Amino acid sequence: MQEEISILIQAQYPLIYLVTSEEERCEQAISTIAQAKPQRRVFVWTVTQGMIERTDNGQPRTTQQSTLSPQAALEWVIRQREPSNNPTGIYIFKDLHPFKDDATVTRLLRDAIANFKGTQKTIILMSPLQQIPIELEKEVVVLDFALPDMAELNQVLSSQLEQSKSRRITTEGREKLLKAALGLTKDEAEKVYRKAQVCKGCLTEEEVDIVLSEKKQLIRRNGILEFIEEDETLDAVGGLEELKRWLRQRSNAFTERAREYGLPQPKGMLILGVPGCGKSLIAKTTSRLWGLPLLRLDMGRVYDGSMVGRSEANLRNALKTAESISPAILFIDELDKAFAGGTGSADSDGGTSSRIFGSFLTWMQEKTSPVFVMATANRIERLPGEFLRKGRFDELFFVDLPTKEERQDIFKIHLSKRRLDISRFDLEQLSNVSDGFSGAEIEQGLIAAMYEAFAQDREFTQLDIIAAIKSTLPLSKTMTEQVSALRDWARQRARPAASSVAEYQRMEF
Repeated sequence: MQEEISILIQAQYPLIYLVTSEEERCEQAISTIAQAKPQRRVFVWTVTQGMIERTDNGQPRTTQQSTLSPQAALEWVIRQREPSNNPTGIYIFKDLHPFKDDATVTRLLRDAIANFKGTQKTIILMSPLQQIPIELEKEVVVLDFALPDMAELNQVLSSQLEQSKSRRITTEGREKLLKAALGLTKDEAEKVYRKAQVCKGCLTEEEVDIVLSEKKQLIRRNGILEFIEEDETLDAVGGLEELKRWLRQRSNAFTERAREYGLPQPKGMLILGVPGCGKSLIAKTTSRLWGLPLLRLDMGRVYDGSMVGRSEANLRNALKTAESISPAILFIDELDKAFAGGTGSADSDGGTSSRIFGSFLTWMQEKTSPVFVMATANRIERLPGEFLRKGRFDELFFVDLPTKEERQDIFKIHLSKRRLDISRFDLEQLSNVSDGFSGAEIEQGLIAAMYEAFAQDREFTQLDIIAAIKSTLPLSKTMTEQVSALRDWARQRARPAASSVAEYQRMEF
């Protein structure tokens, strides 16, 4: 980023807009650029202090009187002359965006751009918000000042370890702490490392959870994404062994060791299947398996009709936040509903859904950050065909109704959660009775049996569960046509999540 700014300044770009909340770190980078030949003087303007010249070490040197207003400061910049015939200077204006609707400020910026032609003078607008007057759109270069990378965070961590005199940590432990802090600003990283030091007395890899807590605050501030914490492990999902095997193979896919081996970073996966068969639970437990934060993208929060372009901006900000804290898992539940109207929304919402859909597809195709997109869907006919093209997702899995063996596993898991001793239950009989039931329907049948026994002030039995199952009509019976159509589509187009079906297909092939 520093190199890009340096090139623009040397190329005599008169107006640069830096979107950042890290003023101090950004100023340090600009001061370093200004010290290169030809050396440039650096001036910083704020509405509270006016125009102040900075020394090489960033300290204030001189204050220009009567430059508190942006109009006065810009007039002073235009009048500024250097002793030499080739005037140089970098003028940083902090938080000028509240004055973007002021006609005088906009005119003075355009006058400054015209005045700077053929000189080494540059105005840099620094703000956490990108708000540019339409009159300046053809003149300004907008850059997002990148968050600290691993190398910069390593300096922060080393400084904190030295100050706290913590015992030396392993290379793997250091990597964990650094990756946990990715996506935080330099100040946020310093504060959270100090917090871990205060809480535990020393800074080790065991304090990764404390560092991740700062990321939760970052997600909460975003408003579009939701940070999900899941206590269940992958073992809490009954069956789906082929899908589990695929996930376990990639549990270390985001490590440096995988990059050194030459493996590309996984892009994502789409889990298609019958409702209630564990698709969402698989997504949630994967974050625990891989040790990555799980972020749910709520498309309902993305759409905002209060202002033209607001929905598209919400999506960009959400994806930018996900990238900033990567590696991470971006979870989109019921993708078929989220983008169902994306291909033909011109009449219903002015094309907003189409633009959001296109932006998301482009991001999925071109993203280089380690954000693994995990999406679920129930209705394949509602899903735009562009999602199913090879390259969008690494794999498309189909989760069918559980087999007899998988239903036994599901009963065992749910009974074990509620009773220590489950030897009195005949799992094979329960599996036979619940043929055609999804995992969610099996759980609800068990809960219904427990309520029945609880109302009678006694322990629930095998017969209670069987009665509850028999009194329930499963979705596979009420929506037979929909389930059959989904199975027919997935048979030749998706990878089965159940190991028995996958093995049969391999033998058939």
